[in-house]
Amino acid sequence: MWPIFYTLLRGSSRYAPYITLPFAGIIGFIGYNIENILSDKYTPYNKSIEEQRNERLLDDEKLKNASKVDKLKYQANVFDKNVPPSLS
Repeated sequence: MWPIFYTLLRGSSRYAPYITLPFAGIIGFIGYNIENILSDKYTPYNKSIEEQRNERLLDDEKLKNASKVDKLKYQANVFDKNVPPSLS
């Protein structure tokens, strides 16, 4: 058995897949099972983003009181802040 193995190792690289494939398969199988044992498979249920958005929109106070609309007023924005003295 060992002489055949050494002959295959000594030979050209055309035998490399026949040698490495079984070892890679065994190592992969062992790693897969260890990962399944160690990992937590429980994933809690979360509502979809669309459902969360719809609930937020329904809970919005402005939608409940559609008759009371605030006047549109100029509000400060990002461009009004942190203006250098030379531009103000």
